[in-house]
Amino acid sequence: MAAPVTGRQRFQWGLLLLVAVILLAWLFVDDTGQDAPSGSSSSPSSSPWSSPSSSPSSSPSEGLTTPDSSTGPTDDTGGDGGTDPESGLPIVQLADLPPEAAETLDLIDAGGPFPEDRDGVTFENREDLLPDHPVGYYKEYTVPTPGSDDRGARRIVVGEDGELYYTGDHYSSFSRIAR
Repeated sequence: MAAPVTGRQRFQWGLLLLVAVILLAWLFVDDTGQDAPSGSSSSPSSSPWSSPSSSPSSSPSEGLTTPDSSTGPTDDTGGDGGTDPESGLPIVQLADLPPEAAETLDLIDAGGPFPEDRDGVTFENREDLLPDHPVGYYKEYTVPTPGSDDRGARRIVVGEDGELYYTGDHYSSFSRIAR
């Protein structure tokens, strides 16, 4: 005859069942609480809530150098585009950007004054589209959008070594600026 099931055994089986249910739920639901499609990864590639930090440096051009031929993109010898070997981003000539981008670069080179309060703040690279560097390495500057009532989506991001990046879509994509 089989031994009667004790309360302790019942508790152990219940606990085992609970762990199994949690494990199955974890496997079939992604990080956002949505059902994960079969065969897909559950980790997002970037955060939709990205923003630069709000603490500008004491001087917007502090630690900033301008690029020269030794720090600029090297795949664009003919000036016809290409890919930056360090970042893997497309290379764009300054002349191919909106004219306001050249005006913003002139202000950056001069150390200001800048029209927006947030110009010169740390760009945190939360999207992870630029090469990895410590927080504080990149600074961002607004490229004015004619007719816009706010800062708009266009920015130039400058690295401490003088590398320049342009985004026209508020950090969704970047190009390396060659000048």
